[in-house]
Amino acid sequence: MRLVRLAVGFGGLGIFGITIGVLVALVGAASVLSEHITPLNFTLSELGNYGHSPFAVVLNGGLFFGSLCLVLFCLYSMPLTKTVSGALCYLTMAIACLTLAGIGLFPINVYHLHTMMVKWFFILGSMSALFYLVNLSLGFQALFKTWSWLPAGLALVGQASFLILPLFKLGLTDGDRPFYHEMVLEGGRPEFWWPAVIEWFSFSVFLLWIVTLLIDKWYYLRRNASRP
Repeated sequence: MRLVRLAVGFGGLGIFGITIGVLVALVGAASVLSEHITPLNFTLSELGNYGHSPFAVVLNGGLFFGSLCLVLFCLYSMPLTKTVSGALCYLTMAIACLTLAGIGLFPINVYHLHTMMVKWFFILGSMSALFYLVNLSLGFQALFKTWSWLPAGLALVGQASFLILPLFKLGLTDGDRPFYHEMVLEGGRPEFWWPAVIEWFSFSVFLLWIVTLLIDKWYYLRRNASRP
């Protein structure tokens, strides 16, 4: 029970820190900058761009400290899974959250480190969602199991799309470059920009998936409140 309490505590702090950082940075940028700022045309990386985004330090700080809390959530959750595929899910999720902290630590101003962190966040996020779905499909009864398969599936689709879509040469980016190399848009800004849309969708459902896992554990604590 102690591991569950620690997982819930750190997970809740992590989600809260990241959410507050993103909301403050997004609302602040939309109200201060002359551009029309929405998640449909402005990437998370641009919100953390020092010298351009007015609340970059809030976003980057929220990502860094919140994601480190999520790493602890994953590590405390790992021993509770009882299966290899479940443990692999939380291990890859922990490393994905570590790269998310790296996105905050190395903003787009540090271009090469930032794009590397973005790339590996989507790779490891996809892997963790895949391991989770495999764990459920094999019939292993997870300790905490409700409807979290749905955001896990959406996270897999969204993060895999972020990585794979440019390979189909659909002209979604200049020269069909990978999305993680297109985190800053120069020149005219369209109302709908694919790298921004898919990045925000994937990032949001990844966090939503973690929230469902937190809810599972919280209900487990309530059902077993009398245990030490």
